[in-house]
Amino acid sequence: MKVIGESLDSFQAALRQGGSSLEEFIRDNYASRWLSDELLHAMAVRTTFVQACTEFLKDQSLYNIEKVMLSILTDPLAHDIEHTPSVRYKGHLYVTTHSMIYSKFLACANPNVKGIYVDSPNIRLELESPNNIQRGKYLADFSQIDVELRRNRGVDLEQYLHDQKKVKEILDADFKSVTDFFERMIARAVGAVIKRNADDLAALGVAWEVPSLPFPSFPKDKAAARHGARNFEEKCGEETDAQFYWITGLYRENYDLVYPYLLPGGKKADVKNAPSDSIYNFDICARGIDAASGKRLAGREILSGAVREWLFEPIVERIIDNRVLPERPVITNGGIENIAALGGYGPFLYFASMKDEHGRPLFPDTMGGGIGIERTLYALLRGPKIEKVDDVCFFGKNPDSHPLYLF
Repeated sequence: MKVIGESLDSFQAALRQGGSSLEEFIRDNYASRWLSDELLHAMAVRTTFVQACTEFLKDQSLYNIEKVMLSILTDPLAHDIEHTPSVRYKGHLYVTTHSMIYSKFLACANPNVKGIYVDSPNIRLELESPNNIQRGKYLADFSQIDVELRRNRGVDLEQYLHDQKKVKEILDADFKSVTDFFERMIARAVGAVIKRNADDLAALGVAWEVPSLPFPSFPKDKAAARHGARNFEEKCGEETDAQFYWITGLYRENYDLVYPYLLPGGKKADVKNAPSDSIYNFDICARGIDAASGKRLAGREILSGAVREWLFEPIVERIIDNRVLPERPVITNGGIENIAALGGYGPFLYFASMKDEHGRPLFPDTMGGGIGIERTLYALLRGPKIEKVDDVCFFGKNPDSHPLYLF
């Protein structure tokens, strides 16, 4: 309490020195938003969108699981953040979750689980904009509907290494299945908003369109060749009138499948030059539409996902090669000799190495993704009334907006 109070005292003094006051700061940055019609319209849309997504997932016979906010292990992420907040509890150190990615995999271990979903908490201390501009997409804490589905293919390491043609056919089919799954979820949610929230969309000056399936799709390697390595996701949106479109094959997180990654004889594929069709992950981008002019705004990424690495050997090698861990686990005598060097990954990797009484891996083969709720609302409601991601949140902690978050 004392530390927080001292911080607020300094903040209030700085406001006064700048000719303002705490009252003005609260009124301008919080009260005006809480009392606005715009936020109420955005929340009405949010409620319908989230409920429709949840109803779709329930109808697909997926289980809703509990949130995980403290763990010894969290998503390492491929982009820079300030640090991972930590908490000491019962004599041990826990980290707050960037996402529930590893928990999702483990929750699918039971073969009778078709899949799971959770409105997962995410805490990511994003870096401030180096150019002091509003990027409009980052929040320090945000909501994400996370989904993971079992694939139940049972492909073992021998097949992985020596029957690449057959394995690739399986993976291509699963990739099509998971992208179709998310297309149908979004189409249902958008249709529900159009039906139930037409007045809210009109008040915000934006238009939503029920998307045609499948969404247009752009492989990352070809998109980058046309548009350059920066902003190719936005540029691809200019090639289509669709409100939603895919970017596929982005070499990114250690758990997003690259196949083949391991080769016979202990060799590895040249992943730096891997074509996008061997990288089984995806983003969905969405474009806001100005209702008055019909103008389509630049696309924003709203959902990321992938078919996942599922075999112990490539899981370990991906983690090592992505520099998440300094060394491989040494598993002997029911434990891990070098567990101290593995951070929170030790128990996770041990489970990934375990087999049942028939010699089959306990670790599931899965596919899934997560859709950011605030990010989706911002992407689709931008227009004459909604300017930044804060505008669709009661308590949005945008790193580009405030020097101190008061609520």
